[in-house]
Amino acid sequence: QVQLVESGGGLVEAGGSLRLSCVGSGGTFSDYHLGWFRQAPGKEREFVGAINWSGGSGYYAESVKGRFTIARDNAKNTMSLQMNNLKPDDTAVYYCAADWSNDGWYPQSQNKYDYWGQGTQVIVSS
Repeated sequence: QVQLVESGGGLVEAGGSLRLSCVGSGGTFSDYHLGWFRQAPGKEREFVGAINWSGGSGYYAESVKGRFTIARDNAKNTMSLQMNNLKPDDTAVYYCAADWSNDGWYPQSQNKYDYWGQGTQVIVSS
């Protein structure tokens, strides 16, 4: 059983930056592809970006490409989401998730992710 805990959310002005962290425990971190998702009020949860088990490949939603960067450190069981040039539309609860890497990589498919964190709130003011 893998546990994921996000941190780093907060209130930031448009154009600002935030760095979210996700810490894993209870499993071998490098066995999992990892992803970030977000859910804005009144909307469905959506894909933000993902990184494969080794950290060698990343994949991003078009809405965040060029502004957000995902990194991971398997030795420290951590993943980060660096968010730059934030926009009010980025306001959401952000979740990290882990996908067992032994059956392919489908970064955008929420139903492929086996474990989820509780989320961290990001609010971007205009």
